[in-house]
Amino acid sequence: MTANVVARRYAKALLSLGIETGELERLTRELKTAAQTYSESTELRAALDNPTVAHPQKRAILDEVATALSLGATARHTLFLLNDRRRLRFLPSIAEALADLSDIRHGLVHAEVVVARPLADEFYTKVKAELERLTGRTIVLRRREDPDLHAGVVVRLGDTIYDGSLKTRLTSLTNSLMPN
Repeated sequence: MTANVVARRYAKALLSLGIETGELERLTRELKTAAQTYSESTELRAALDNPTVAHPQKRAILDEVATALSLGATARHTLFLLNDRRRLRFLPSIAEALADLSDIRHGLVHAEVVVARPLADEFYTKVKAELERLTGRTIVLRRREDPDLHAGVVVRLGDTIYDGSLKTRLTSLTNSLMPN
């Protein structure tokens, strides 16, 4: 099972639970914090991902982390469940998927803008405005740099990709000039 499939399944269940308990925003925020802590701490990941560390020790570590982060009961139990099912490595993906589902529920749509080099904020403002005009929804932009593009921009909006990168254009040109 891929990370995306696992993350979506858990995120959908957590979304339902968050809606049912009325704590969706809190749960989303707490899991994001826990995921950041997990991702940023190599010692924590080493301990929790190590198969030689006993299960009760991992649970005690998670309990300390949850207490230190002031996590609520639902987020705390989610960490314990992921640990029990050996799925903690998916925590960052689950937190991101939950945030995306929560945003969709609130009418927000995520779009990723990939550029070769950092661009001015005005560029991102224009891209956001155009995407909002096209979709009729509020857009949340995520910026990413990929030097392999060389120039141009790639925008991912859900399942749709708008590819205006130099790399793609050169590949297309090469393919059209090469005999089959």
